[in-house]
Amino acid sequence: MAQFRFFYRWTIWAPIAAWVMLGAAYALPPHPAFVALMVLALGATVFAAVHHAEVVAHRVGEPFGTLVLAIAVTIIEVSLIVSMMLGPGTGTAGLARDTIYAAVMIVCNGIVGTCLLVGGIHHHEQRFEVRGAAASLAVLAALSVLTLVMPNYTSLQLGPMLSPPQLAFAGVSSLVLYGVFVFVQTIRHREYFLAEAEAGDEHVHAALPSGRVALASSVLLVVSLVAVVLLAKLLSPTVEAAVSGAGLPQAIVGIVIAALVLLPEALAAVRAARHNRLQTSLNLALGSALASIGLTIPAVAAVSLITHVPLALGIDGRDTVMLALTLLVVTITLGVGRTTILQGAVHLFLFATYVFLSLVP
Repeated sequence: MAQFRFFYRWTIWAPIAAWVMLGAAYALPPHPAFVALMVLALGATVFAAVHHAEVVAHRVGEPFGTLVLAIAVTIIEVSLIVSMMLGPGTGTAGLARDTIYAAVMIVCNGIVGTCLLVGGIHHHEQRFEVRGAAASLAVLAALSVLTLVMPNYTSLQLGPMLSPPQLAFAGVSSLVLYGVFVFVQTIRHREYFLAEAEAGDEHVHAALPSGRVALASSVLLVVSLVAVVLLAKLLSPTVEAAVSGAGLPQAIVGIVIAALVLLPEALAAVRAARHNRLQTSLNLALGSALASIGLTIPAVAAVSLITHVPLALGIDGRDTVMLALTLLVVTITLGVGRTTILQGAVHLFLFATYVFLSLVP
């Protein structure tokens, strides 16, 4: 039976280093070198958190495993957004919108495109369960349009912002819809999100971690997530200042946050596609996008309503076109249950267009 590495030394030392950095931050001046070390510690701790989430996910099995990963990643994303919303910086009203929109574009075009391309190169054609993909895309389309597009067309509060009752409704409805999806994915129609394990896939047939190992990873996961939250709060003013100093659009901050929290899960999705487990790749990718909206919107809406911090959710016309095109193409791509490198190339082209337009609006 293949072996699965449950612990790497760096996954234990990374959160420890992050806590050391947190302690030193209150005693040392904000020297650029020290700030750079804090950024490295933050990145390493994010990867460590996702690794421990993967261990726990491997213990509980599919499709609950991908749910554990999605929730862990979303906790990191929400902590980064909220820490910057409540920070001393300016121009954070649209940070949640930019991050959620970036997450949808990165997942649906960047991650899905890379998985389809890598899987197509190694296996020519790959198959997956259409019913699971269709269910995920239906919820994703509804949440994306209602939270990122609809705020531009309400009459009670003009512009990209929602009135307090509308914001409360958006948060509650997003949470309820995501909860229904989780119920369908894990209980009612679990078979929609499962596929036959490939005989040659070492990860599927790896020994399950013991209860003690899973418990240790659970504790380290919590330790890592708390460290990420606190480090993000300390680094948020520096990130905003760096983006402003470079003359980049403020939306780049949202892209950086989304890319940081999605990178570990993206690597896991691409690795699964390479081993001909496209179903797991799609569960990971689409589950991340759904959790990013379904859990982030309620969290930031609650923060906005409690603290009276302004929250802009509506995207502009250019981004609306890109979102509509992305949802249309991904629906066509995942509508037949078979994919090749062509679909992957199309999605990567859309992702390149999104990145270019973000840098050169």
